[in-house]
Amino acid sequence: MVLVVALVATMGFAQNKNTAKSRFWHAFNARYNTYYNGHMAFLDGNLEKEKGHKDNFTELLPLYPVGNKLSRDIGKSHYERTVEKMEKAIQRHTIKVKGREQNPFLWKAWLMLGKAQFQMGQFEEAAATFSYMARLYLGDPARSGLARAWLAKSYTMLGWRYDAEDVIRNMSRDSMDFRAVKDWDYTYANYYISVGDYPKAVPYLRKAIKHERRKTQRAREWYLMGQIQNLMGNQQEAYKAFARVIRCSPPYELQFNARIAQTEVLAKNNGKQMIGKLKRMAANDNNAEYLDQVYYAIGNIYLAQGDTLQAIGAYEKGNLKSTRNGVEKGVLLLTLGNLYWEQEKFADAQRCYGEAIGLLDKDRKDYDQLAQRSKVLDELVPYTEAVHLQDSLLQLAKMSEKERLQAIDRVIAELKKKEKEARDAELENTANTQQTFNQSNFGSINQRAVPQSAGTQQAGGAWYFYNPTAVSQGKTTFQREWGRRENIDNWRRSNQTVVRMPSGDAANDSITASDEAAKAVGDSIVAPIDSTALDPHNRAYYLAQIPFSDEQQAACHDIIKDGLFHAGIILKDKMERLNISERYLRRLTTDYPDYENNPEAWYHLWLLYSRQGRTTEAAECLARLKADYPDNEYTLLIADPYYAENARFGEQIEDSLYAATYDAFKHDEFQVVKHNTQLSATRFAQGAHCDKFVFISGLSLLNEGDGDGCLEQLQQVVEKYPDSEVSPLAGMIIKGVQDGRKLRGGKFDIGDVWTQRDIVLKRDSTTTDTLSTDRGSHYLFMLVYQPDSINQNQLLFELARYNFTNFLVRNFEIQIDQDGELNRMLVSGFLSYDEALQYARMLYDNETLRRYTARTMRLIVSEQNLPLLGTQYTYDEYQQFYERELAPMQVSKDNLLINPEAVDAPDIEDELPAKPAEQPAPATQKKQQKVLDFDDDFW
Repeated sequence: MVLVVALVATMGFAQNKNTAKSRFWHAFNARYNTYYNGHMAFLDGNLEKEKGHKDNFTELLPLYPVGNKLSRDIGKSHYERTVEKMEKAIQRHTIKVKGREQNPFLWKAWLMLGKAQFQMGQFEEAAATFSYMARLYLGDPARSGLARAWLAKSYTMLGWRYDAEDVIRNMSRDSMDFRAVKDWDYTYANYYISVGDYPKAVPYLRKAIKHERRKTQRAREWYLMGQIQNLMGNQQEAYKAFARVIRCSPPYELQFNARIAQTEVLAKNNGKQMIGKLKRMAANDNNAEYLDQVYYAIGNIYLAQGDTLQAIGAYEKGNLKSTRNGVEKGVLLLTLGNLYWEQEKFADAQRCYGEAIGLLDKDRKDYDQLAQRSKVLDELVPYTEAVHLQDSLLQLAKMSEKERLQAIDRVIAELKKKEKEARDAELENTANTQQTFNQSNFGSINQRAVPQSAGTQQAGGAWYFYNPTAVSQGKTTFQREWGRRENIDNWRRSNQTVVRMPSGDAANDSITASDEAAKAVGDSIVAPIDSTALDPHNRAYYLAQIPFSDEQQAACHDIIKDGLFHAGIILKDKMERLNISERYLRRLTTDYPDYENNPEAWYHLWLLYSRQGRTTEAAECLARLKADYPDNEYTLLIADPYYAENARFGEQIEDSLYAATYDAFKHDEFQVVKHNTQLSATRFAQGAHCDKFVFISGLSLLNEGDGDGCLEQLQQVVEKYPDSEVSPLAGMIIKGVQDGRKLRGGKFDIGDVWTQRDIVLKRDSTTTDTLSTDRGSHYLFMLVYQPDSINQNQLLFELARYNFTNFLVRNFEIQIDQDGELNRMLVSGFLSYDEALQYARMLYDNETLRRYTARTMRLIVSEQNLPLLGTQYTYDEYQQFYERELAPMQVSKDNLLINPEAVDAPDIEDELPAKPAEQPAPATQKKQQKVLDFDDDFW
C-alpha cells in the first residue's frame, strides 16, 4: 500500500499529459476518489427512489420509476451529489488528444453523470450529456453504444419520438457491442411501450426482466408485462405475468394490485368466482386501506358483464369506504361519473366529477373532458335540480294529507338510513386508520404522534384544493352562508356593472323590500323559533317548505320556468343533448305560454329542429313566432331573407363591417358610422359586435357635440350587453357623469375618452368663448403629459433646480394640477408672452430638461386662455391656434428674465437709519442655498 501511495505521489507532476503514467494516475485517482463517492451517492438515491416511489396502478406503469412525475424529486439530493462528483472528476482528470478522451476510466464518469441527470427527470440535460459522450467515444463501439442507448431513452422520456427513432434506426445499421446489449434491451422496450407498439415491446421487455437484478423493479416489470398482455387480449398470459409478480414477494401494495388485476383479466368467463374472491379480499383487515380499489374491480367486472346497476352500486360503495383520497379514488369517481353522464343523471355526475377533478393528474388524456363536463354540469345542475325540487313540492301540495305524510316519512327514513351508513363508514375508516397507524408505528415507542383535526388534515401533504374532504367542507360552509352562487367574477355584487342607475320605482321597491326584511327579522326575534321546523328528521321541516298558497305556488312556477329555459339552452348548446333539450323547451312553451322568454325558447327549438333536419317542426316554430311575436328580434332574425347567408358567412361579414365602421370613426366619418350601425342592428341583431357598434355610435355622437345622445347609447350598452368587454368602459363614463364629471369630446381613440375637451350637456349654443391673442397679459409655461408616461417627481426636481440656479431675481412658481386623465405642470410668474417664450427657448436648450420633457406637450398659454383649454378647445386645437396667431409675432431680443418682477420704493419713515443695507449674495453662494426640501416621498 505504501508503494502504491508513493507511486501515485511521484506521478502527480504528469497531470493532463497523455503518457502511460499520467493515464494510470488519473484513472486511479478518479476511480477511488471522486467517482467512488459519486457512485455511492447514486446507489443511495436509487434505494431512496425505490422505497419512496408510488405507482399509479390504474394506468400503464412506466418502465422506469422516474417516468412518474411525482417520483422525480425522490433521492434528488443524492443525485445532485453524484452530478457534482462526476463533474469534478471530469474536470480534474480529463486527458484529451485531438478531441478524444484518453483517460481509460473517465467514460464511466460521463455515463454516471448522464444517469444521475436522467434519474432526476432532467432529460434534456441527460440527452445533452449522452450526445456529447457518443461523439467523444465515437470510435469505441461499446462506450458509444451505451451512450446512444441512454440518449434514445432520454429522447423517449421527453416525448421526442422522431429523435429517439432516429437514434434507434442509426444503431440498427451499426454492429452492437455485446457490452451494450443489456442497455439496448431496456431502450427498445421503453421506446416501443411509449409509442404503443406492444407486440414489439414484449420480447424486449422479457429480456429486460431477465437482466433485472432488483427484486422490486423486476416485480414492477412483470406487472407491466401483465398490463401489456391484457391490452393485447392475451388474458392467460396476463394472468401468468401477474402471478409472477406475486412470486417476487414485492411490497404489499404491488402484490395486492397484482391479485386485483388477476381477478379482472379472468372476469369474462369467471365473473361470479372473481367477485367472490374480491369480496373475501375486502373482508381482510390487511386490505382496509385499499377498499376503493377492491370495489372498483368488482364494479369493473359487473360492467364487463353488462350489469350497470350492480356496477354503480359497487363504485358507490368503494367511494364510501375509501380512506386514502388518492388517484385510485379519482379514477373510480371518474368511471362512476361517466356512467351517470350516459344515464343522464347529471346531479350525480356533477358530484362525482367535482370530487374526481381534484384527485387526478392534469396530464391525463381524459382530464380536459373531465374538466369541461364538470364546468358545464356546475352550470346546468342548479337549474335541473330546481325544476325537480319545485315539481316535487307542487306534487306534495296536491296530495291528500295522508299520502303527503307517508311521502315525508319515506324521505325521513331514507335520510336516517344514509346517516347511519355514513356514521358506520366513518367509524370503520377511523378504526382502519388507527390500526394502520399502530402497525406503522409498532416498536417506535419514543415517537409521539401529533394529532391533527379532520378539518385541517391534508391528504398526503397535498394542497388544500386537492383534498376533497377540505373542499367539501369549504363548499358546505360557503353555501350555508352565501347560498348557491354562479362561479363568476364579482359574485358578491348584485349589479355586475359599475353604473349606478337608480330609478324611482327601483328605489321604492328596494326600500319596501328592506322594510319587509326588517319587519321579518323583527318578527323572528319576537316569535319563538320552533326547533322542529329546523330539524330534517321531523315532519314540520318538510311541511314548512310545501307551497300551499297561490302566491307560494306561483313562486314555484317562476322557478320552474327559469330552470326549464336555461337548462334547455345549456343542454342544446353546451352538451349536445338535443332530445332532453327539446323536452325541457317544449314543456316550457306548452305549460307556460305567457313566459317572457318564450320567443327565445321558440328560436332555440327552431335551431334544434333545423339541426336535426326536422323541417316540419322547424316550420311550426317559425309560424308560431310570426303569429305570436311578429316584431320580436328572434322572429326578425330567422325571417330575414339573408339568414342563410348570415348563417354561413355572417361572422366574416360582420367582422368586416365592424372594421370599416371603426376605421370610419377614427377618420371622423360619422355618417358612415351611423349607417353601418343601423345596418348592423337590422342584419346582425344577435351578432358578436352589436355592443361595439352601439358603443362607437355613442362616441361618434359625443364627437359631434351630442352629449345626451352619447349617454343614451352608452346606457343601452350597459343595460343590454352587461357582459360585453366595452360595458365596463361605458359604465365608467356614465358613472363619471353621475358623479359630476364633465363628458369630453373631440377627436380621440376609444381608450382616450376623458382626455379631450369638455362638452356641456344641453348647453346654450349662443354662448361663445374665443382665445385671446393679448401678448401683454400674464402667461404660463405648461407641460402636459399622461401620469404614467414620465417620472413626475424627477421632472419637478430638475425643473425647480433649473429655475433656482438660472433666474436669481425672479421667483417662478411651479404647480401641478390634473385635467381629467392628464397631468399639467404649470410654471407661472411671466409678465408677458415675450418672457414666457424666452423661458421656453432657454429650457429647450438644456439637454437634461429636454430629455425629461421629451414625452410631454409644451405649451405657452395666457392666464385668460387657460380655462378654455381642455374644455372648449382641445390641446391640439390650441396648438394650432398658437402656431397660427402667436408664434409669428416678433418678440423682444432683450433678456427680460433678468429684470425683477417689480421694484418697490421703500417708505422713508419706516427705514431703520442705523442698519446698513445688505449686499446681494453672489451667484455661487446663491446656488448652494437649500430652498426646496425634497423628502423621501418626492422620489
